[in-house]
Amino acid sequence: MFPSKRQPRAMATAAMAIAAGLALPALTAAGSPASGPSYSEPYRPQVHFTLPQSWMGDPNGLVYRDGRYYLYSYGSWQAATSTDLVHWQDIPVTGPQPDPGSAAFYSGSAVVDKDNTSGFGTPGNPPMVAMYTSQMANGDETQSLAYSTDQGKSWARYSGNPVLDLKSQNFRDPKVFWYAPAHSWMMVIALSDQHKVSFYRSPDLKNWSHVSDFGPSGATTGVWEMPDLYQLPVDGNPNNLKWVLSVSVGSTGVQYIVGQFDGTTFTPDEPATYTPPTGTPLDSFESGSYGNWTTSGTAFGTAPATGALPNQQAVTGFPDSYVVNSFNGGDASTGTLSSPTFTISKPHLNFRVGGGNHPYIADTVPFGTLPSGQVFDDFSGTTYGAGWTATGSFANSGPSTESLPNQLGPKALDTYAPDGDAGTGTITSPTFTINSPYIDLQVAGGNHPWGQANPTAVNLIVGGRVVATTTGNNAPDLAWTNWGVSQYQGQQAQIQVVDQNDGSTGWGHLMVGDIVLADAPAKPFDTQTSVNLVVDGQVVRSTTGANSEDLDWASWDLSDLIGKQAQIQVVDHNSGGWGHILADDFSQSDAPALNAVQRAHWVDYGADFYAFNTWNNTPNGQRIGVAWMSNWAYAGQIPTNPWKGAETLPRTLSLKTIDGKVELAQEPVQALATLRDGPAINAKGVTASNATTALPASGQTLDLTAHLTASTASNFGLNVRAGNGQYTQIGYDTHSGQVYIDRTHSGKVDFSSTFPGRQTAPLALDQGGVTLHVIVDASSVEVYADQGQVTLTDQIFPDATSTGVSLFADGGTATLDTLQGWHLKSIWN
Repeated sequence: MFPSKRQPRAMATAAMAIAAGLALPALTAAGSPASGPSYSEPYRPQVHFTLPQSWMGDPNGLVYRDGRYYLYSYGSWQAATSTDLVHWQDIPVTGPQPDPGSAAFYSGSAVVDKDNTSGFGTPGNPPMVAMYTSQMANGDETQSLAYSTDQGKSWARYSGNPVLDLKSQNFRDPKVFWYAPAHSWMMVIALSDQHKVSFYRSPDLKNWSHVSDFGPSGATTGVWEMPDLYQLPVDGNPNNLKWVLSVSVGSTGVQYIVGQFDGTTFTPDEPATYTPPTGTPLDSFESGSYGNWTTSGTAFGTAPATGALPNQQAVTGFPDSYVVNSFNGGDASTGTLSSPTFTISKPHLNFRVGGGNHPYIADTVPFGTLPSGQVFDDFSGTTYGAGWTATGSFANSGPSTESLPNQLGPKALDTYAPDGDAGTGTITSPTFTINSPYIDLQVAGGNHPWGQANPTAVNLIVGGRVVATTTGNNAPDLAWTNWGVSQYQGQQAQIQVVDQNDGSTGWGHLMVGDIVLADAPAKPFDTQTSVNLVVDGQVVRSTTGANSEDLDWASWDLSDLIGKQAQIQVVDHNSGGWGHILADDFSQSDAPALNAVQRAHWVDYGADFYAFNTWNNTPNGQRIGVAWMSNWAYAGQIPTNPWKGAETLPRTLSLKTIDGKVELAQEPVQALATLRDGPAINAKGVTASNATTALPASGQTLDLTAHLTASTASNFGLNVRAGNGQYTQIGYDTHSGQVYIDRTHSGKVDFSSTFPGRQTAPLALDQGGVTLHVIVDASSVEVYADQGQVTLTDQIFPDATSTGVSLFADGGTATLDTLQGWHLKSIWN
């Protein structure tokens, strides 16, 4: 319904223009615009809702009225309605005038004020009322109202806005609902940076009283946003009701907590503290000394710390008196703490870890070690250097004084200066002769590759064409990259820094450090803050911190190393920001300790599921939810046009008792079955052994349900959207006990380094088997495992001709017991 605080600036600006009162074009009954997109573009979802040609973001204003489900996008006041949650009709909407002093609208919710408690309507025509976050010019986030008396087509701003103002920049995303026992409105809203939600009560939607707070709890790896609170029966029993509190966590996903709510306080069912598995202690350092552990360098001092050291934030997450802390002397100090050699006797080694997020990387060199060769430029002067030329925003610029991670000198080339992300142009080196086999260079900043729209790239130009290129990593860390240039020896070349990105999709600038005409590829610097396990002189396991002074549990699976001699090394080789490591409570155990993210309950375990929210006022008390099907790590870079982003399929929610615990279960709404087309697809009794076997199913849009049984296979499952060397793997890992989606080979994956990969969810086999309900669309897969106990949602971008389905088994044999499926018709036809 409203632009998000997380939304790229240019998109937010466009959305604000719409919210200021611009009506949208009418659409045809099927949802397609009278003129505009064909809804048949490459990657266009055919069974998931998208906007015709706009940014689609957090689902907002979810409310049911008079036979229609309403869905608004936070990218604007654009809206659609549906009678079945499958077929959608876009409706023209006029938004309210902006609140005085506000700079943007953020996410919110909508209700039908049946009793006209707000006075915005009449008893015969009760209003729809939206509550949303307004960001003020000073950055404060306040809560405001708008109302509609014409079925959500036009909205008027309440003259008394804001109705809530805490003078906070992290107070957002109100979810309002009617709480019948108190005959009042309730609101749950995020105190984002505190990892809390607040509860408020109102008789009329205009006057709100604070009643309680909840949190922190569960996952706190990112800010909390888009909270929701609703009640469900357990196992369908109307006499056993529980409340579900959900909240989005950074870009991690959406966690939920089951408990009780009495109109004032939310009380979770699970205990607030976690007890790890018992084990055989290696050391908890409660003697106050390192004992027979040895140190090098200065970072670890002469003994464990009792908590925070001078100039350090409070250290938490260790229950006893002492903790390993390498902040002695601050972040600048370095060193290593090494355990005595011990025998690995149990399958898991558990410990607590905190501090900096700087992983161990193999084959590194000490910080500051340059590759052998000639330094072409290090940008340490007041200008880019003799012969360099600049265009556009950079015409009169020069190197910037920086303190970037891995930076070697006092300055760097940074296209953020002088115009911020909005600046565009080029910075080009003088012509030089290539006389080395490699060119090594440090690059950071925006990940917008050359050859795609609006790049931020460093190019090597030979003979007037780009022969090598690199881009940033959407981070400020200067990372070495290299170009093999032996084939261009003796030729004339130039290095050109290109920034054609205005920041509307994030990270619209590039940083470049040292450039070396080198004899070999540069090796990365050893800047780790990590806990390592060393066996036979090699690091075989490693864990780093999370840029937090709060220690959390970590666990290594050592089942393949039992009987081996090993040593633990706590390593601080980092002298920059978060350049320290914390550790405690090392023990060997038969079971793994779980960290906060692993202990949390997730609505969905996929990479593309955020801002989950549910419809108010649904018929028969059903609870149906939907989420934004994307991820902020690459949302602006996905290869779609003229739209960006989609919503997940609406899901019907329930609570089920599974292994003695009450958990959330989900299934696609039943109306999805109305899209099934043609004869059913069936297969049974198909076995694969260390092989992939084609199945009698293919298509860009499919509804598949398969039951598979493990035999000796280590991994087994289905490949979908297979062909042309592409496939998306939906499998089960028998060793880890996890169901997963692997999209590493799913098609186009190179638009972001964070996109390829594998997403996992814990799931025990049911009598040796697993049931997978898979919805395949043009650019996504949704997996509902074992009646929706766990779900995973991922975007994919395969070729249109990659449509095959196959059974796979690795490391042994597995059987597809049954497969039933259908092709799905397009919702746009």
